[in-house]
Amino acid sequence: MSNLLSTVNQRTNLAGQNRFELLLFRLNGPQLFGINVFKVREVIQAPSLSEMPGSHPCVKGIAQLRGESVIVVDLSQATTGKPIADISKAFVIVTEYNRHVQGFLVSGVERIVNMNWEQIKPPPQGAGRGHYLTAVTELDNQLVQIIDVEKVFSEIIPVEEDVSDKVKEQSHKLDLTKILVLIADDSAVARNQIKRALESVNIPTALAKDGQEALQWLQNKAKETGDNFLRQVPLLISDIEMPRMDGYTLAAEIKADPALRGLHIILHSSLSGVFNEAMVKKVGADQFIAKFHPDELLSAVNFWLEQST
Repeated sequence: MSNLLSTVNQRTNLAGQNRFELLLFRLNGPQLFGINVFKVREVIQAPSLSEMPGSHPCVKGIAQLRGESVIVVDLSQATTGKPIADISKAFVIVTEYNRHVQGFLVSGVERIVNMNWEQIKPPPQGAGRGHYLTAVTELDNQLVQIIDVEKVFSEIIPVEEDVSDKVKEQSHKLDLTKILVLIADDSAVARNQIKRALESVNIPTALAKDGQEALQWLQNKAKETGDNFLRQVPLLISDIEMPRMDGYTLAAEIKADPALRGLHIILHSSLSGVFNEAMVKKVGADQFIAKFHPDELLSAVNFWLEQST
């Protein structure tokens, strides 16, 4: 399995071209699921797990991996309610999300495929609010579902969402009456986390579900407001992994558009590491922040709004 995860430099180059690699896996049954390979540290045969008393039912235990204690979540049970039948034959996808390392228990790992974010589509309309998908795609005439990991985590390991009073005080110095911050994220949970953080200090927001929708919104707003555009929309907070157009490509498109290029851009993602810092500079974004720390995010928002006044 370790050979699956080689050539990190190649993945870095793919990301700058709206491309990425998708690790395909199965839970229970023939349905294919996918995860961005750049979030995956390793794939291993399911190790022995230590019980974690009082934990969420979907947490199957703790694995000791290279001297690190890693929580292992049954991804099938978390998303479908049906646990992996035989853990002894299962695999663990060890990932890094939201500043934490965790393992996802899956029944089988298939292969890695090279994809373009334009091939990744939002979930079909009418799917309802109870699903765990951020996107879908098609491969070899078979549907591949991409799971909303932020939603899984919010239900199993809730994150702290309250903004401290100290950070809130920073926002009181700003004139927020005529501005709007655009939030672009394919996860409804992540969008609402950011929205609540900003609304806690009365910063108005607009929401987009992917990079293409965000770019269209900005272009329409720029035509509507003309020279007042940057005063009314000074800041974009964007995820990196999004259907149709990723955050890197969105940032590059904004900086290539004379009407938009003065917009400040915070890339806010569960991806982390030096790779993102390099890509931030490459595409012209202003800052990268790993999800999700409300004080850090709002402090950055305050800073860039101050630069816009």
